[in-house]
Amino acid sequence: MSADKSTNQSVEKAVAVLESFSDGQPLRVGDVARAAHITQSTASRLLATLESAGLVERDPLTSLYFLGAELLTLAGVAINENPIHRAGRQIAQDLAFELGLGVNLAVRRGAELVYLCNFEGRRSPKSHTLMGQRVPLHATSIGKSALVGLTSSERRALVLTAYTEFTITEPVALDREAAVIARRGYATEVEEFVLGRASVAAGIVDQRGRVMAAISISGPRTTIDLEHTQDELGRIAIEKADRISSVLGYHGPRAQ
Repeated sequence: MSADKSTNQSVEKAVAVLESFSDGQPLRVGDVARAAHITQSTASRLLATLESAGLVERDPLTSLYFLGAELLTLAGVAINENPIHRAGRQIAQDLAFELGLGVNLAVRRGAELVYLCNFEGRRSPKSHTLMGQRVPLHATSIGKSALVGLTSSERRALVLTAYTEFTITEPVALDREAAVIARRGYATEVEEFVLGRASVAAGIVDQRGRVMAAISISGPRTTIDLEHTQDELGRIAIEKADRISSVLGYHGPRAQ
């Protein structure tokens, strides 16, 4: 039992080391030790092991560590095996081309959504990929579209961090927002997570009608112009979400 416990703790520490790079910045051994809450000697040993496996790499000039290329291989396998990605990738890509806006797919993981893929339209370019990034349920349209799958008590357990002055931070306001989303079938967001951005999203459901993921249409606030396009983009988001849900095996009425 003690050997199993030691092995489990080693794995947990190795995971903590990898997660210390989640901000996307190269780190020194001491930085990793502080972020992972382990000793510097343990961090050094684990980094050496992870480096030999290709999961981290080290710049020989600066001695800074960064995530390794082997993770790209594993991430690619995970993405390609994901049923939501398989069902929705082409739909999202075609829609981004048609609208000239960004289109994103994300899957719910607890109190967050994780982006599976994103496509930039000609009117909504990005210099980086969103794949793998996590977003909160309360501050983005793609996150808020999953709110209808939570009870009021589950919503009230969320940490309502303020990202901008427009972020919903009151539980009562979040309940009202969830009711609106359930009624009309789509969620909206205007500068609640990132200033200058806006989006519309609809939930994707599994075979039992439970919201498990979402698709969003996004872009610069002035380009997407939700004041005039919200209803039309909401209708499109619902239609695409329904298509993906159907591929995933759901053939009933949309859950309200």
